[in-house]
Amino acid sequence: MLHTVDISIFIAYVSGLLILALWISRNEKNHERNTEDYFLASKSLPWWAIGASLIASNISAEQIIGMSGSGYAIGLAIASYEWMAAITLILVGKYLLPIFLKNQIFTMPQYLEQRFDNKVKTTLAIFWLAVYIFVNLTAVLWLGGLAIQTVAGVDWMFGMIFLAIFSIAYSLYGGLKAVAYTDILQVVLLVFGGLLLSYLALDKVSDGAGVMAGFSVLTQELPGHFDMILSPENSHYMSLPGISVLVGGMWVMNISYWGFNQYIIQRALAAKNIQEAQKGIAFAAYLKLLMPLIVVLPGIAAVILYPQLSAADQAYPSMMALMPTGIKGLVFAALVAAIVSSLASMTNSISTIFTMDIYSQIKPGKSQQHYVFIGRLATLVSLVIALFMAEPLLGKFDQAFQYIQEFTGVFTPGIVVIFLMGMFWKKTTSKGALAAAIGSAVFSFALREFWPELPFMDRIGLVFLLCLALTVVVSLVTKATCTNNSVDLDEVSFKTNSAFNLAALGVTLILCALYYTWW
Repeated sequence: MLHTVDISIFIAYVSGLLILALWISRNEKNHERNTEDYFLASKSLPWWAIGASLIASNISAEQIIGMSGSGYAIGLAIASYEWMAAITLILVGKYLLPIFLKNQIFTMPQYLEQRFDNKVKTTLAIFWLAVYIFVNLTAVLWLGGLAIQTVAGVDWMFGMIFLAIFSIAYSLYGGLKAVAYTDILQVVLLVFGGLLLSYLALDKVSDGAGVMAGFSVLTQELPGHFDMILSPENSHYMSLPGISVLVGGMWVMNISYWGFNQYIIQRALAAKNIQEAQKGIAFAAYLKLLMPLIVVLPGIAAVILYPQLSAADQAYPSMMALMPTGIKGLVFAALVAAIVSSLASMTNSISTIFTMDIYSQIKPGKSQQHYVFIGRLATLVSLVIALFMAEPLLGKFDQAFQYIQEFTGVFTPGIVVIFLMGMFWKKTTSKGALAAAIGSAVFSFALREFWPELPFMDRIGLVFLLCLALTVVVSLVTKATCTNNSVDLDEVSFKTNSAFNLAALGVTLILCALYYTWW
């Protein structure tokens, strides 16, 4: 339970965040607001805001609580999602982002319309809306509600309602600009609170002997929790199948998430220019290298400190009991900061896709203010749906992070094929793209049914290859009936400056050192 001092600190944080959001949006008048202002922050974001917002949008309840829970159950191997994401961000910044910015798009479906046709765009837009609402939003609200219940003793439903209202209060008016700039404060709190919790956890494990002694205790008493590459004999091999994590399906998952995920890439689309976007992505890559220390390590420490937890996802909230009065309120604020930041980011992207890719097609020619209003309405509706669906969908799962990966993994291979083939192979047709979208689900369910012993990550890699082959075959036997309005690759520069290249080299070397150490 929270002490009065903790509650006061938390209330001060909530109030300060709302004031900051209103201050950021103070010069934005409703009658002047257009879709570019609201959905892309007037394309004015600097690199530090982009990098901070990328991480704040990514690190939420399903990351902090869910990945910490996986750390409790599996160990350091789950950190591959974070560390592999760092190198993926570098690749996205160099090879994918220049294409998107050159095409001057608002949304990922919009690019698909430019490259293929309206049918492909609408199909993927509806898919993304469904995933964002029924998987991402519900997971963040559900885990956030459980965290509030564990730490503050407030019923989980009231906790979810609070999170929904809080995210609306500071993001509904200001749009992406308010979300991105307040994310800077969120990330500072998140990193500080996470590092402090890891410090206290390691000190507690060693009975006050210090951080290094605590880490030594963990590695000695839980050696299996520090295997980055799991062996087939490991009970969690099906979730993280050894070397396939480095050369298989995780690349597909990461490229989809960081390259083609609207609520992530939207920050980079709102950059002042390509150089600012790439610097922001490099900044985010280094923060991703730090994340396992913040989210996975406390989960591993909880195995020793709280060995009798009924569910792995209780690890992080339970560890917060280590916090002294006052600091606990600050760290709790950091946790809530991460949750509301992701909620705001997801709902802003939901409203962007719904408004720009679906509603504007049904009701073309309306005023900019009308579309902004519809975007806000879509935000409210999506949160209400997620509130009602959170418990029925997620109440029976022990590790929500793994549930999210499994569900999105059914469709992810097809999405990656559609974008990569559309961007880098001129002969790809709209029918080939649709074949990949349908084939991804068909192949995934078929393999799950007839080859159940195939690890989930390997299944994603295999489905990706099957969709790739299917797209090539269908594209070659069908005529390109779509008009390709996207920018030709010859007009896109993939050259990056020396600072970005140096940052990329640093990420690669650190990643190699980490895997060499914990192989």
